[in-house]
Amino acid sequence: MGKKKLDVMAKEREIFIHGQVDENGNVIVPGCVRNGIDEESANKIFDEMAEFAKYAFNKSHAACYAVVAYRTAYLKAYYPAEFMAATLNSFLGNLDKIPQYIDECKTLGIQILKPDINKSNTRFTVERDEVIQVEIASDNNDSNNSNSSNNNDNSNNNDNSNNSDNKNNKVANNQIGKIRFGLGSIKNVGTVPVNNIVKQRNENGPYKSFTDFCERIAEEGVNKKCIESLIKAGVFDEFEQTRSTLLASFESIIDTIQSGKKKGFKGQVSMFDLGTEEEKEELNEIKYTFEEHEELQNKELLSLEKEMLGIYISGHPLEKLRSQIEAQTTINTIELRNIDEQMNSNIDEEGSNLMNANTKLKYKDGQNVKYAGIISSIKKKYTKNNKIMAFVTIEDLYGTAEIIVFENAYLKSGKSLVEENIVMVDGRLSIREDDTTTIIANDIKDFGENKIQILTLDITNTNEEEKDKLRGAIKFFNGDKNNINVQIKIGEELKPCGQVYLTEDILKVFEEIIGKDNVSILTI
Repeated sequence: MGKKKLDVMAKEREIFIHGQVDENGNVIVPGCVRNGIDEESANKIFDEMAEFAKYAFNKSHAACYAVVAYRTAYLKAYYPAEFMAATLNSFLGNLDKIPQYIDECKTLGIQILKPDINKSNTRFTVERDEVIQVEIASDNNDSNNSNSSNNNDNSNNNDNSNNSDNKNNKVANNQIGKIRFGLGSIKNVGTVPVNNIVKQRNENGPYKSFTDFCERIAEEGVNKKCIESLIKAGVFDEFEQTRSTLLASFESIIDTIQSGKKKGFKGQVSMFDLGTEEEKEELNEIKYTFEEHEELQNKELLSLEKEMLGIYISGHPLEKLRSQIEAQTTINTIELRNIDEQMNSNIDEEGSNLMNANTKLKYKDGQNVKYAGIISSIKKKYTKNNKIMAFVTIEDLYGTAEIIVFENAYLKSGKSLVEENIVMVDGRLSIREDDTTTIIANDIKDFGENKIQILTLDITNTNEEEKDKLRGAIKFFNGDKNNINVQIKIGEELKPCGQVYLTEDILKVFEEIIGKDNVSILTI
């Protein structure tokens, strides 16, 4: 019964009501009827047990859950930042879980600070405004000093004052803090190298520059992939170089350091090892060569953050479209969440949906809505009838929503279904009692002034061998995370050719196959 095995329960019902006998007719289990309970009542009793067993446990188990629930509720109410930081740390490195708890932090008014090489630890940590705390502590000390100078006749006043001070202390200590993103939750960065990075910083002081960081962690098991991920996540933004400069330069800098250490093992001395400390610092400035680049566009920076952290922290690509989105949509993620909360609050103990007299849902099942946001993931699948459909996750300024796209809508919306594309969804609500509210799409189009980029490959003058390589490349770079449409140009004719996941390196592959002049990105 507890394991919900319906076929076994059906057999047990018969035994429970009518009993069980062995091969010789001897009664093994008397059953209800033999014990003077009529069949109708026995069925009712069994039904009640089956219903109770859907979610039931003994009193000691219930008591433990009650204690845990009370304690966690207390911590979340009075120490929300610490509580949420601990919750986030329980899913350290899980980019699927972290975003939903970050969203809860935003709901609670807790600011999430971006990861920083000199401020972040391995895990999520709480930061507070120390100045405010010091000022409050100072006021309390002054108050206590004045109280101690009073005579015994004022002892009651002293007690009241001290009580007031204690309340002030509690308010000060319980101010909602800010949560600093943990380095250990950055994609492709393991906890062992991050622990070494933090240990090196704690023992020898903050990192003074990117090159200082690279020199100090050279023997700490921090590989190039790890450093690349840290750059993309923006942990070195406090230093003077742009992220694009660091991405273009970090490998050569690391190679230079490793080469220098090898020479050191062989007893060789370079010009950088000579002179005073001041001269060494001056020489170090010219020791490494940075390949200078202008900073990436804000959209690209945010995209890298989302890739590495699972969320946007330093900004949001929809912020500049906020007023347009609010004017053109009829629902957002907050309202979708409110529907679920309202539905859950209206379910009584027996599972029936009871609406309060004064409660009226703003939205109803099947209602047409317009929802806008940026596509964060697309999962395609085929139905039993071999029809294509997709589950599309779209993020607005307040969170994410799941959009179900069946074949007709998918075929109409194909060009807009690209990751990181900002879209408008025209669809209908699917509100279910025991499930998260979703939107079933009728149509998905690019939003407002958001431009579509198309990778254009001109094959007018290419030979058959190049065409074969090109076909192979398009097929190879097509997958679940496509972010750009592709079209083929033959003379003046343009033909759509699916989608690919495009990066700078992948763009170079296409340029090598058919020539740089024949590859372009068209914005329409």
